[in-house]
Amino acid sequence: MSSRTPYHGSLRRKLVLAFDVGTTYSGISYSVLDPGQIPEVKEVTRFPANELISGASKIPTVIYYDRQGKVRAVGAEALQEGIFEIAEEENWIKAEWFKLHLRPKTDTSRNIANQIPPLPLNKTIVDVLADFLKYLFNCASTFIQDTHANGPDLWASVEKEIDFVLSHPNGWEGIQQSQMKKAAVLAGLIPDTKLGHSRISFVTEGEASLHFAIQNGLPEGALKKGDGVVIVDAGGGTIDISVYSRNLKTAKDAYEEIAAPQCHFHGSVFVSIHARLFLEERLAESIFNEDLDHIVQCFDKATKLRFRNMEESQYIKFGSTRDNDEAVGIRFGQLKLKGSEVAAFFEPSVKCIVNAVIEQRKSAHKGVSHVVLVGGFSASDWLFDKVHEALKPLGLNVIRPGNHVNKAVSNGAISFYLDHFVKTRVSKVTYGYFCHIPYDPSDQDHVSRAGDCFVSIAGQKRLSHSFDIILSKNTQVTESKEFRRSYFKDSTSPTEGFKDFSCPINCYRGTNPTPKWKNVDSDNYTQICSIKADLSHIVTPQSKIDGKYYHIDFDIILLFGLTELKAQLAWLEKGVEKRTAAEIFYDPDITRD
Repeated sequence: MSSRTPYHGSLRRKLVLAFDVGTTYSGISYSVLDPGQIPEVKEVTRFPANELISGASKIPTVIYYDRQGKVRAVGAEALQEGIFEIAEEENWIKAEWFKLHLRPKTDTSRNIANQIPPLPLNKTIVDVLADFLKYLFNCASTFIQDTHANGPDLWASVEKEIDFVLSHPNGWEGIQQSQMKKAAVLAGLIPDTKLGHSRISFVTEGEASLHFAIQNGLPEGALKKGDGVVIVDAGGGTIDISVYSRNLKTAKDAYEEIAAPQCHFHGSVFVSIHARLFLEERLAESIFNEDLDHIVQCFDKATKLRFRNMEESQYIKFGSTRDNDEAVGIRFGQLKLKGSEVAAFFEPSVKCIVNAVIEQRKSAHKGVSHVVLVGGFSASDWLFDKVHEALKPLGLNVIRPGNHVNKAVSNGAISFYLDHFVKTRVSKVTYGYFCHIPYDPSDQDHVSRAGDCFVSIAGQKRLSHSFDIILSKNTQVTESKEFRRSYFKDSTSPTEGFKDFSCPINCYRGTNPTPKWKNVDSDNYTQICSIKADLSHIVTPQSKIDGKYYHIDFDIILLFGLTELKAQLAWLEKGVEKRTAAEIFYDPDITRD
C-alpha cells in the first residue's frame, strides 16, 4: 500500500467526487481535502431505497421516464416493489445499459448494437447520462451532509467548487469525454465555462483500477522488481485490460503503462445475453416463454452469481410450486440447466480475458508476471477460476484483491486524483494528419498514384492523400512529451481559411505499422477531432510567376501522455516561436452507427 502525503493543493477545504457510471451498477467515492491533512478515500454507502442493505455501495444503473420524458425513478428506487406495476400502468419507459450507447462505433462494438436496449424516445445519451449524474450528485450531497460532523456547513463550504473525476472504459476516446462533459454541464455539476470544464478530470477504468490495486493488494513482488502487472477490470458491460509496471528509475510510486490498453464488450451483461438466447430457444414452445424476461432476471440475480461447478445441475428459481413444464426442465417453479450449459454462457468472456492477457504480455515493453482481477464481474468464482486455470501454466500469477473489488473504479478514481501514480502511457492507435507532399517521379509508389497529382497554388506538382504520422501505435508517452510536425497552408485569399483555421486529426486503427496512404486500408482511418485556432495574423504574401498567393507555416503540437488529448499550434515570428492553445472539437456524427 502506498503512503499518502498531506494535502497542500489549496489554502481552503476542497471536495472531490468520483462517479463510476457502470453498465449495470454505479458507485460514488469522494475525499474531503483539508489543508495539511492526509486525504482519505471514502464511499457513499447509503442511497434512496437501499437503506435496508448495510453498506450497499452501488446502485443499479437504471432510470424510469414517464411518457413526457420526466424522470420518475432512478437507481434502487427503480427496482422497489410496486414500481414495475406502476411503470406498466402508466407506460413508463425504462433506460438501462445506456452507458453502452456512448461507446465508440468501431468494428469491435458495432456488432452489439442490436443487443443493447434502445434509449427512450427523444432522449440522447447525453440527456440520459445527465439525468443519472444529477441523481448521483444529489445522493452524494445527502450522504455527506447526513454522515459528517457539521455536514450541512461542510457541504455549503465546498459545493460551488467541487472537482469531479469521471471514469470510463479504456476504449472511450475524446468524443466520449466531450459528451460526458456536456452531460456534466447539463446535470448542473459544472458551469459551461473553461473554468467549469477544468473541474472535470477523466480516468480510464484500467488506470483507476491500477490505483485501487496499488492501495489494496498489488503483488509485492511486482512492486519490488518492476515486473509488469496486467489489470483486468471485468465490469458489467466491458472488460478493460491494461498493463503497468513500477518505474524503478524514478520515485517509488511512479508507474508506467507498458502496452496499449484494450477494451472488450464481454462484461457480465453478455453472460445474461447468451443465457437469454439459449432460453429463447428452449422455451419457444412452452407457455413459460412469456415469462422469459423474468426468468432471465432471476438467472442474472442468482444463478449467474453462484455458479461455480459445471459438473452440477444449475437452477433458475422464478416461480411457484405450481409452475411445471417437464418437457423444458421446469419443475416446481425452477428451470433446470446443465452446468455445462451455464459454463457456455461464460465461455466468451473467459476466452476474451485469457486471449487479451496473452496478447498484452506479447506486446508489453517489459516482462509480465502478475494478473489482477477487479470489477464486479471478477467476483464470479467461475470466471476467476477459469482464468486462473488457463493462465497459471503460462507462469502468470492470477490474484483477486479481497477488498471491495466492485468499488475498484470509483475508489481508484479518487486515488488517481490524489496520488497520480501513472506518469507514462501507451498510444492505442497511430495518430496523423492527411496532407499533400511533393511529387517524386523517381518514386514508383508516387508514379502509381499519378492520378492523385495536382498543381498547388504555389505552382508545385504535389501528391494528395498522404498520411503523415505524428505518433505511432504502441509508443510509450510521458505526460510532458510533445509530438510535433511541421505543415503549411496556401490560399489565394489573405483571410480565407486562416482566421478559422482547422486541422482534422485522424487515427489509423489497422495492423500496418507504417500507414502512408488514405486509400490503403481506408476503412481503418477515423477522424479523431479537429483542432482550431486563429492564424490570420501570421499570413505572409508570396509571389509566383502569374501573381500572388498567401502562405503560413505552422507546427501541430499534440500531448498524448495525459488522460485527455491536448493540442497547440506553433509558428515563428521574427525568429521567435509563438504558441497558442488550440481548441479541440469533436463531431458526434463521426461515431454514429
